[in-house]
Amino acid sequence: MELRFNLFESPTAAKVLKRFYNTSLALDQSTLPKTLRELVELRVGQINGCGFCVDIHTKEAAAAGETALRLNLVAAWRHTTVFTEAERAALAFTEEGTRLGDHGVSDETWAGLRKHYDDDQVGTLVCLVALINAATRMNVIVHNAGGSYEPGMFANQSN
Repeated sequence: MELRFNLFESPTAAKVLKRFYNTSLALDQSTLPKTLRELVELRVGQINGCGFCVDIHTKEAAAAGETALRLNLVAAWRHTTVFTEAERAALAFTEEGTRLGDHGVSDETWAGLRKHYDDDQVGTLVCLVALINAATRMNVIVHNAGGSYEPGMFANQSN
C-alpha cells in the first residue's frame, strides 16, 4: 500500500496534527495505566483496520511491559482468560465507543466502566477512545502503513 498523501506536507493539516498530538499528551497524566491505554488504542486500531496504529500501540504496549500473550489476544479478548474484569469493561467500552453507529455505548457497558474506574479515569477513556478513533481514520484515509514504528519515536513531537 502506497501512502496517498503526507498530512505533514499540508500546512493546515500539519498544524492540526501537532495540536492533536499535544492534546493527547494530557492523557499521560491520568492515573489510567499506560498498558491499558495502549490496549484500548490497539483495539481501536484493529477495529478500524489501521495498520499504523496497530503497529504503534502493539510496540508501545510491549515497551510499557505488556506481555506478548495479552497483545496477541486483544482482538479476541471476550474469549480469553487473560484480562481482568476492569480491563474487560474498558475494552467493551472501547468497542462500543468505536462502533457508535451500531447502538452507541449501552447502559450496561457504561455501568461496567463506572464500577471499575473513577471520574478522571472515565474521562480519560472517553477522550482516549475519541482521539484514537480520529487518528485511525486519518491514517486509514491517507493509507499510512504500519511496520516501521519504533517505541518512543514521537516523543519529541510536541511544541
